[in-house]
Amino acid sequence: MTAPTKPSAHSPGNALSGPTLGENLHSPVIGWFDDNARDLPWRRPEAGPWGVMVSEFMLQQTPVNRVLPVYEQWLTRWPRPADLAKDAPGEAVRAWGRLGYPRRALRLHGAAVAIAERHGGDVPTDHAQLLALPGIGEYTAAAVASFAYGQRHPVLDTNVRRVFARAVTGVQYPPNATTAAERKLARALLPDDDRTAARWAAASMELGALVCTARNESCHRCPIAAQCAWRVAGKPEHEGPPRRGQTYAGTDRQVRGKLLAVLREAHGPVPQAALDRVWHEPVQRARALDGLVADGLVEPLPGGAYRLPLT
Repeated sequence: MTAPTKPSAHSPGNALSGPTLGENLHSPVIGWFDDNARDLPWRRPEAGPWGVMVSEFMLQQTPVNRVLPVYEQWLTRWPRPADLAKDAPGEAVRAWGRLGYPRRALRLHGAAVAIAERHGGDVPTDHAQLLALPGIGEYTAAAVASFAYGQRHPVLDTNVRRVFARAVTGVQYPPNATTAAERKLARALLPDDDRTAARWAAASMELGALVCTARNESCHRCPIAAQCAWRVAGKPEHEGPPRRGQTYAGTDRQVRGKLLAVLREAHGPVPQAALDRVWHEPVQRARALDGLVADGLVEPLPGGAYRLPLT
């Protein structure tokens, strides 16, 4: 018995090909979202554009349950970009806590400074102006424009890419890095009007987060299971490059995290001897500390002490 062939997004046998590429997806996915969307603080009207932007920085490579408490504390302390801009960047790193990838804290601080200086303290509505802010790339600019301002932009995070890979392209996982073909598909799938497009962006992302998950997908709960190209093809195994792992223990990332934890708790200069006790292997420890300094997350002081950055 021959294995089923994987349908292409543009093959004649694919129900989602041609002009109906997104028409069979929009209504069921948005309808599912209307009934199943999580009540998250950045989705509430009172969050505003700044709350949306903060959430997008924090949610990159970090699960919602870890973000929620830090997000609430952050918005209580810095309810507007200008409030964060007035504080030292090291305070942003300190408040970031153990969310991981702390350079995001510095980037968010830099974006807040730029918003205060260039835009009168208001998160800009224009996509190009968002993209011009320091620390904001293609994804974040599109997400803020879409989720905060209801604009029509393709929003391609890991969850959305996985939904599109399975439902339309017929493969289990998307490529490790976003491709031009994925961007073209995302644009083709966008509903024509702004309001529906913004709702579609949020709905497809939620579907990937809750149902079309990386492992143990819940096809029985999926509103588009009947027309999912990957499911129709018999769920063929992933044939692309190996998916990147998330190893943490023993890595430089772990050492950097331990060093930052000491500096966050100190609220002042920390002597080299205190940092030396953080990790047993001196070469790796020095490499991690040098990396933190190079990234602007740690400031060396005369006499061999270190602190979180003040400027």
